[in-house]
Amino acid sequence: MGDYIVQSHWMAVNKVKASVPAFVHALVYSLVFLALRPSLLAWLAIFSTHFVIDRWRLARYVVIIKNWVLAPSSFRDEWLDSNPLITATGFPEGTPVWLATWLLIIVDNTLHLLCNGAALRWL
Repeated sequence: MGDYIVQSHWMAVNKVKASVPAFVHALVYSLVFLALRPSLLAWLAIFSTHFVIDRWRLARYVVIIKNWVLAPSSFRDEWLDSNPLITATGFPEGTPVWLATWLLIIVDNTLHLLCNGAALRWL
């Protein structure tokens, strides 16, 4: 709910550009978890990890590292030549925009699910 239903356009567009929209988004997102009655520590972990992941678009760096580490060396050279580190998604230039966008969303949501699940289970 927090990432899709209650996130405003202002939050979605600006959370990677400035801390205030990222903070507001993380707060709104994490308030949904209060219905699950997590501990204060778990709630703070959900809030803070969501803020960090979204503010600095950490999913993009996961994509870059994954593509670098898991690629054959011949692909790495070609990949570096295309300068993918400056793309918004972390995928090499030439990747269809729709595909790169959806894959980035999947990586982002996976990071959130891992952090949320760990917080709810162990904190």
